[in-house]
This record gives sequence, C-alpha cells and structure tokens, in this order.
Amino acid sequence: MAGGKLSARQKMINLMYLVFIAMIAMTTSKEILSAFSLFNNKFENANELAVASNTTLLTGLSKQAEEKPDEFAVAYNNAQKVSAKSDEFFRYLETQKKMILDKGNYAAKFAEQGDLPAEEMDKGDALDEHWFTGDRMTKAGQAFVARIEQYKTDIKEILGDEINYMEAIETINNRFSTSDVKNKDGRTQKWLDYNFKGFPAVASYTKLTAMQNDIKATEADLYNVFLGNTVKKIASLKSYTAIVIPDKNAFFAGEKFTGKVVLGKYANVTPTKLRVGDTDLNMNREGAVDSTGAARIEFTVGGVGEHDIKGQFTFLEDGKELPIDFDGKYVVVPRPNSATISADKMNVVYRGVDNPMTISFAGIADNKVQASGSGLSPVSGQGKYVMRPGTGNEVTINVTGTLDDGSKVSDRKTFRIKDIPAPTGVIAGQTGLVKLPKRNVEIGTVSAKLEDFVFDLPIEVTSFKIKVPGQPTVNVAGTKMNAQAASAIQKARRGDNITIFDINARIKGNTTYKLKNVSPVIVEVTSN
Repeated sequence: MAGGKLSARQKMINLMYLVFIAMIAMTTSKEILSAFSLFNNKFENANELAVASNTTLLTGLSKQAEEKPDEFAVAYNNAQKVSAKSDEFFRYLETQKKMILDKGNYAAKFAEQGDLPAEEMDKGDALDEHWFTGDRMTKAGQAFVARIEQYKTDIKEILGDEINYMEAIETINNRFSTSDVKNKDGRTQKWLDYNFKGFPAVASYTKLTAMQNDIKATEADLYNVFLGNTVKKIASLKSYTAIVIPDKNAFFAGEKFTGKVVLGKYANVTPTKLRVGDTDLNMNREGAVDSTGAARIEFTVGGVGEHDIKGQFTFLEDGKELPIDFDGKYVVVPRPNSATISADKMNVVYRGVDNPMTISFAGIADNKVQASGSGLSPVSGQGKYVMRPGTGNEVTINVTGTLDDGSKVSDRKTFRIKDIPAPTGVIAGQTGLVKLPKRNVEIGTVSAKLEDFVFDLPIEVTSFKIKVPGQPTVNVAGTKMNAQAASAIQKARRGDNITIFDINARIKGNTTYKLKNVSPVIVEVTSN
C-alpha cells in the first residue's frame, strides 16, 4: 500500500485498510501480553519451589560434612559460597525488576492487583532509555551486563579447575552467556540489544524472572555435583527427568492448562526408522537424531485449529525390529503478518455504500467465528463481510468465537456512521471558479464528483440550472445545455460570470440514497 505519490483519496483508502487490519491484530496483541504474565507467574512459582528444594540439598550436604568431613567438608563450604553468591545475584535481578515497574509507572497497579498489569506493559521505552542511548549501552546497561559476567566469574572461582566441575562450568557459561547474537537477518547484535531493546516491559520483566530461575537451577546442579549425584545417577531417580506432556501444544490466555508430568530418560539409541503419519522420514538427514537420542520430526502443518500427530519409532533390540508408537496434538494459529496500527478517530463507516470488512478471531477457524451488527452481512471469502449502515450515528459489531473445548470468547467494536460528503459540480472537467470561452460552456457537459472520498462512487447528474447575467434562469434536464440555455450563453459577454447551480445528482444504481447538495460552478467567460 505504500510507495510513490498517493492521492488524498488513496491515502484514505490505505488508512481504512490499516484500521481493519488493526482490528484483527488487536486480540492477538492482548493475548501475547497476558501470556507473558502467565509465564512470569510460572517462573515465580518454580523459583519458590526451587528455594525449598535447594535448601533440602544444602541441608543434606551439611549432614554429610558432619558425618564424613574428609569427603564433604570442602564441598559443603563451596556450596555455602555458591548459595551466598547466587542469593546476592538473585536480589540484584529483583532490583532490576522493581526498576522496570517504577520507571514504567506500573508499581502502584502491581501492588493494587497483586499481579503484573500485563496489557498496560506493552511499551518498553522506559527500560530502553535506561539501558540504551542510540546504538550504545548506557552506563546502567553496561553495569547490568557486567553484573551477569561477575556472577559467572564468582562461581568459577569457587569451583576452581577440578575436572569434575568442567561440565557444570560449561553449563553456566551457556546459561548466562552475554555473547553477541546473530538476529534473523544474519546481522550481529549485542546480547542486551537482542534480548531487551524494543521489547514490551512485561516481556523484559519476565526474562529477568526466567534468569532468576536459571540461578536456582544452577544452585541445584552444583549441589548435586557436590553431593556426588553425578556418580550415582544411573541407580538414582535423579537420573530421570520430569517431562511435561501437555494435552495440546497451544493454549489461549485464561484457558485451563491440562497435561501430564511423567518421569523419563533420554536413550542415546539411534532409531532405524521414523514415521510420521504415512510418511517415512530420512534418518540420514542432518540433525535427524541428536546426542541424547531425541529424533527430530518435520512436516507441513495443517490449517488453523487443533490436529493429531501420530507416528512410530523403530529400534533394533536383540537383532529384531522393535516398533514404538507415539501420538500427540498440536494447535495451529494464524501467522502474524501485520503490525497493530490503530487510528482511533477513523473508525468510520459510510451510509449509502457497501463498506467491506474482514472479521476474525486470532487462533480460531473462520467457521467458528460469528459476527453480527445492524446492516452487517457475510460475503464470499474467509472472514469477509459488508456493512450497510442505516439510521443513527453509531453501529456496533459483536464477534463471538468458539474454542476447541466448546467455550466461547467475544469482542465488540463500535463505528461512527457518516453520510457521503456533498459532491462538487464539474463543467468541462473543472470545478469551482473556472475560466472558459462561452463556446466551451455551450457544448460542455455538467457532471459531479466526490473529491478525496474513500469510495469510488459513480455519480450521475439529472438536472441543473444556469444563470447568465442579464438573462432569466434556465432549467436544464440531463447533463447537456438545451436550446434555451445555449441561446442565453450566446448573449454572454467577455468577463461575465455564468453560474451553474441547483445541480441534482444521485449515485448511479442507487436511487434510495439522497446525496447532499452539489456545489455550484461559476464560469468566467474569457472570449466571445
């Protein structure tokens, strides 16, 4: 819709399209902001559980140090140091989260409702100004990155150079990496830019909570190393991973999460065959199976909505093929393809014309979306409607979507109703005050047009009046001068102003809508 020199009319059409697109994207935007709040709450809850779990591990180390000082005294001392440094870093991140609330003026609302005001935290300007200046980081931004690096340095100094801790150190380096990152365009960005610049405040706040969760995970990893659980992991339940299996792979904001938690292990065994549906996947392709034995599946997803995924692993056991079936679900939601751009004063529909609309609910198939409103009717095409407003100054469109679980969600939008503006009179292709030879007036066509209007409506003139100075007013039917009008025009002199007025016009094909009065045309005679 962009590029080149656009007329005022085309600009208006483009703006109307953006308003319609914004209506579609609005619901998705709110859902995403609310989802960040839900994730933040999950991380907060996980952090509380991790504190209790880590305390138990530390207590176990304390008892081991008392009973077997030669084996565990040094380990317990190191664990206490890790605990102190981790608590210190955890509290520092808490101050940064508070800073986001304070600088964005969200603290009062947070305290009042006891939860993040997610839908209001859609801007990140305050944090951007605090951590960035142009393409560079501010001193505060540099200090934040330096504090992450300091935590890694502190933990590495505690662990030293022992071979037993090399894997743990590598995990910490990856978990708290601040190295430059390549974005989707292949350009290198600073870690802080890539992760925080330009993001909504609720997203940045949630990332800091997730980083706090990484701290707790690091403590748990190290306490287990100090306890020697890495040696005993084959015989211990700690060698298993708690795996969350959701009933489906996408949920709407506010919807109840359902799923299972099971204990499982990753088997470093390469499958000989892998089938998804009726398709056998190539096991020799790059990345088909990773180092843990996890196989990668790839296929083109179906349309919007919930889908089943079924397949089969095949392994060799005792020289025989052992097939293992698997099944699951996934949910397809519409791909975002537009920004949320809203011109709040342009929510307008026009009386007397068909106003095209596209109506949908993000993540819900079109056949499960119902829209209603006075003058609204569906037309061919997915989510396509036409609004023909009647009387009144406003019309409200109500939209209801049915989720996969049968529950319903709804939204509404109110539009102002405006009349078609008054047409402009035209003679010989010119409007307003024009200059013409009287011969051009005599043979000219009188018409009318809507200037800079969002719809291209065909306007036809049915009659008009013409006044020549010194001559009586002549009534003319149609668009061309009759004999009486031509005779009057012939008597006009150079410099006379001929007025064409009371132009009656209508929309071609629509005799029921009455247009406003057409503006007159005044012609200054330039020659005899």
